[in-house]
Amino acid sequence: MDSEGQYEQRVVWAVVGTAIGPLLLAATRDGLVNVVFHASEAVRERAVERLAGRLGTEPVEDPGAPVLAEAIRQLRAYFAGDRQDFDLPLDWSLISGFNRQVLRELAAGVPFGTVVGYGELAGRVGQPGGAQAVGAAMGANPLPVVVPCHRVVESDGGIGGFGGGLETKRKLLALEGVLPEPLF
Repeated sequence: MDSEGQYEQRVVWAVVGTAIGPLLLAATRDGLVNVVFHASEAVRERAVERLAGRLGTEPVEDPGAPVLAEAIRQLRAYFAGDRQDFDLPLDWSLISGFNRQVLRELAAGVPFGTVVGYGELAGRVGQPGGAQAVGAAMGANPLPVVVPCHRVVESDGGIGGFGGGLETKRKLLALEGVLPEPLF
């Protein structure tokens, strides 16, 4: 291996079927970098193209890559009800600033089976009154499910928005026992 290529960023991806539909997972040598909902072929193509542009290298499909294989194993256990948190290296390079600060607090401070309000989460990162900014951070989350933006809800009891769609958010909250299982 030449010295230049030795440091080239390698991005791998795979798709895993879940109770909320297919998820595209992408990883770099630093960890899981992206989770994409509803990973149909068209969504996969756009996601891989976007990753290539953002990370400067063409992602390669490789479900056997160690980080991806472990992420797939942990996601399957989570959806089976056998796992409540994720123990994966995360690559935060697709998000920065306030959004990264909020998502790190969410990942560390809002455990399985609990929810937090947008405003409360804003207060936790020193931005009381920043509920809308927290909402924007949730919408920009490159690692949904693993970094559990589905656990952020409105203070009046509404479930709020969700990049994966409200039905997906309801299913995730039901899986965690926060909401009852949908009847249909």
